[in-house]
Amino acid sequence: MHDRPYTLLSCGMSIDGYLGSAAPRRLELSNDADFDRVDAVRASCDAILVGATTVRTDNPRLLVRSKVRRDERMARGLAPSPIKVTVTERVELDARADFFTAGDAEKLVYCASARVDDARSRLGPVATVVDGGEPVQMRKISEDLGARGVQRLMVEGGGKVHTQFLTDNLADELQLVVAPFFVGDSRAPRFVSDGRFPWNSDRRATLAGVQQIGDVVLLRYALSPRFRTD
Repeated sequence: MHDRPYTLLSCGMSIDGYLGSAAPRRLELSNDADFDRVDAVRASCDAILVGATTVRTDNPRLLVRSKVRRDERMARGLAPSPIKVTVTERVELDARADFFTAGDAEKLVYCASARVDDARSRLGPVATVVDGGEPVQMRKISEDLGARGVQRLMVEGGGKVHTQFLTDNLADELQLVVAPFFVGDSRAPRFVSDGRFPWNSDRRATLAGVQQIGDVVLLRYALSPRFRTD
């Protein structure tokens, strides 16, 4: 068994806990200064993980934007951007999505055991498809990433993925940015869904820091003894 990576969950949400709106267009929850902070966090990680729904709806590139940070990574013998990772049960992924086509970083797709052949046929050479279990198990994925040399993993959502990492007690840190507005629509995706979380009224998470960044606030929580301030 391999050690899992240090795992940092990063999320922006509205005051009432939503990750976006019910509309197809992406809802901006942060500002330029915070986007730059997130870029710095990305540059510090070995891999970035998002769920397949995020790949479909947000079409993220998941690249380090700053040339200075890309150059610093390459000077340390690393790829300009971290490995890109997604998780899927149904393999409803488009090989033309930016996740697969943007940048030269390695791409990993973890899927349910029964869909491995389908995923490899659908995606071809654009990604490495890995058996994630039946059903997909986040702990198995985390340990496999550790075996691949990933020491620091950034999880950027969406809500289902955040819920699975948190309820499986696989998160060491949560960086939660709160935007100064409400969504007010229960059809919209939430930060987390129902589940049995290790942190509750009898076991509170440790608030490790609060930072105002323009009109948003960053809440940083230590979720395990492995929490680091760097």
